[in-house]
Amino acid sequence: MLRRLMNDHKHIAILLKILKNKSKRLAKGEHINFNLVRDVVEYMQGYAEHSHHPLEDIVYEYCLAKVQADDKSQRLSKEHNQLIDASASLMMTLNLILNDVVVAKEQLVKDLQDYVELQENHMHFEEKEIFPLLSTSLTEEDWHKVGELCAEKLIDDPLFSNDDEQVFEDLKVYIAKED
Repeated sequence: MLRRLMNDHKHIAILLKILKNKSKRLAKGEHINFNLVRDVVEYMQGYAEHSHHPLEDIVYEYCLAKVQADDKSQRLSKEHNQLIDASASLMMTLNLILNDVVVAKEQLVKDLQDYVELQENHMHFEEKEIFPLLSTSLTEEDWHKVGELCAEKLIDDPLFSNDDEQVFEDLKVYIAKED
């Protein structure tokens, strides 16, 4: 399960790089593919927010219970909620643009930059604080139990899995060209 979470982070980093690139190009006044940007945010909403983050929450709560620790800051949960709000706001702006509503370029650039920064800071926190705790605290038997707890939230990654489903097809093609 930890390997899956870390692999998800690698995939999310690829998408954040795309958003960062699009933000820079937009700031320079270049045309960008807003449909592609929307696909990235839609992926983040559909997969990261409804499978990846809930899995992290389940595993982390299990770990805290096992080591009998209290998460006084509840930072992980708070950040997951902030990311939900940020992606919803960004998606709303993108949908306005795609429906030919005028949106200030500067505001969209700032929103994209803020979103990427929020995501990157969040992943850094997890990779430096949460994942090492999970790695050292949970046994193979714990991971098996966690897997059972997570079964309901486990879904195949709609972008980076090897299935033939046509979800995010344009984004898949774009990523393949970038490699």
